[in-house]
Amino acid sequence: MVSNKKKELVQNLIKEIQSSPIVGIVNFENLPAQQLQGMRAMLREKDVKIVMARKKLLRLALTESKKENIQKLVEKIKGLPALILTENNPFTLYSTIQKNKSEAPAKAGQTSPKEIVVKAGATNFAPGPIISELAAVGIKTKVDQGKLAIVDDVTVAKEGDVITQKLAETLKRLDIKPMEIGLDLVAVWENGTIFEAKQLHIDEAEYTQNITQAAQWA
Repeated sequence: MVSNKKKELVQNLIKEIQSSPIVGIVNFENLPAQQLQGMRAMLREKDVKIVMARKKLLRLALTESKKENIQKLVEKIKGLPALILTENNPFTLYSTIQKNKSEAPAKAGQTSPKEIVVKAGATNFAPGPIISELAAVGIKTKVDQGKLAIVDDVTVAKEGDVITQKLAETLKRLDIKPMEIGLDLVAVWENGTIFEAKQLHIDEAEYTQNITQAAQWA
């Protein structure tokens, strides 16, 4: 039996979804509570609203909103989800969320959010047991001027891989922080079109350079 309180919550959610031109799904699974509160306050200033509810209720409200192609967004719900409602365009929304993320070390058991590459080059490590530790995660080294140097670029984890204890310890020793602390924007709905987070990424420096080059060539 669904309580009246839950029914009322779903009806309010449906109204908010229907009145919002941009509807997104975020995952705050790895976001500490204090940072979540700060993120909510920052987004509120930019007219972006975060609405939290159980997965079942979010799915129901989205489905009942009857927006075109909204079911594709329902399928993107994962982790600890919340709705994000705004009038800002999806690219601006993505950029705002990304700029408010911070780097963090990887922990054993976490899922890699991206391909993790250890670059070739000198290290500050003296030869010793560290050689076998690096080799255990696929990193080849050589001695160069009394210090270890990594021979080649090596991909130690692909996107979606579960990070092992050994890899987490190695990345920490190399001062590589592949994780991001912040809201994870999963997907956004606009006018019946679903944008996944990857599609919303724009390299602003590259974009500016391309415009400059186009102007020079014109």
